[in-house]
Amino acid sequence: MIESLPAPMSTTLSNDPLAITLFSEIAVIDQMARTRLSRALPEGMELSHFVVLNHFSHMGGEKTPAQLARMLHVTKGAMTNTVRRLLDAGFIHIRPDWDDARKKWISLSPAGQAARDRAVLSIEPVFADIMAALGANKIRALLPVFRELRSALLKV
Repeated sequence: MIESLPAPMSTTLSNDPLAITLFSEIAVIDQMARTRLSRALPEGMELSHFVVLNHFSHMGGEKTPAQLARMLHVTKGAMTNTVRRLLDAGFIHIRPDWDDARKKWISLSPAGQAARDRAVLSIEPVFADIMAALGANKIRALLPVFRELRSALLKV
């Protein structure tokens, strides 16, 4: 008697176990990292607030809410909410665009820089745990792969 073989899997990527496993791992890592960082941030600071403050701390200058939304891959509505909360906390300055009254320009305030610095200190143990678990050499080896993956995702 001849045993029937299972039908071959489709060759589409949606059925590719490697692709599914990769994106499953990314999703779980993203959720776990966000949860750990959010819990470590100072009381009242959300991860979205830290991301904006950290961006300004590194890049300086001014950005419009629309520019920030595009750079951080969030909706304009989400960025409007984040900007409002940062303004209410005194962490950013907002000025009108003198050439286009519909626009406004955002920059980091000294209080925002101080809040960002406090946040970095509070999340430092999370990073120390990861560095201890993986080691600097493994992390250095992962970074080019992560950057290449990010670049590939931007193209699709």
